[in-house]
Amino acid sequence: MLAIENIEVSYYHTVQALRGLSLEVPKGKIVTLLGTNGAGKTTTLKAASNLLKLENGDVGEGRIHFDGKNIKNTAPDALVKQGMFHVREGRRIFAEMTVEDNLIAASYALDGRGIKADFDKVYAFFPRLLERRKQIAGYLSGGEQQMLAFGRAMVAKPKLILMDEPSLGLAPKIVKEIFETIRRLNTEDGTSILVVEQNAGVAFSVADYGYIMESGQIVLEGDVETLKNDKDIQSFYLGVAEDGSEDRQSFRDVKHYKRRKRWLS
Repeated sequence: MLAIENIEVSYYHTVQALRGLSLEVPKGKIVTLLGTNGAGKTTTLKAASNLLKLENGDVGEGRIHFDGKNIKNTAPDALVKQGMFHVREGRRIFAEMTVEDNLIAASYALDGRGIKADFDKVYAFFPRLLERRKQIAGYLSGGEQQMLAFGRAMVAKPKLILMDEPSLGLAPKIVKEIFETIRRLNTEDGTSILVVEQNAGVAFSVADYGYIMESGQIVLEGDVETLKNDKDIQSFYLGVAEDGSEDRQSFRDVKHYKRRKRWLS
């Protein structure tokens, strides 16, 4: 569904953010992209959805294909109509509009107002949005705003959803609900999903395949079961020490960790 091949990304034509990055999202699968802050995860999603030009970013070398088509020069709004929806970090809802008006706005991606059945499906997935459908979105809780951002994506009937840090700043109960919805949408509708996360535990709970990023490059990839059993992944991302106990690496240990990582040796 999505194939990113050896892309180079820079900002202001000087700051290189991605270096020879490649990844794939097969049709009907959930793929997760993990990495620390500044690794280039958000830039990767913006490259795929062609939002970089709005932020003085540029994809130089490499190719990006969506559903078999080269989309390197396709406008972001055209990509939405073709079936790609980017749920950006920080929700990015219309805070001054009601919940229902936010959903109506998303329906314009389909060249018209949404069919009520589309909204009913969103409300079935997120009953709290039904209760608050006439409420101003800016007054929703963080978790409810994330549900609304997800619901807006659903209204657009995407083939592929790009999700940027859906767990950020949310309570564990809400995070669990959001990721259960990700799995449900994938299972019931066959929607392909690329989810960027720092919380490896929740990402691995739904993903089929994963990539690890460091400094603008993919340094490790594999199916989720393989990654979960990797000792370095367990130690740094899952908080499991080499003896099997739960002992997450502290920040002061990061440099030592980077020196000993097998994929950087």
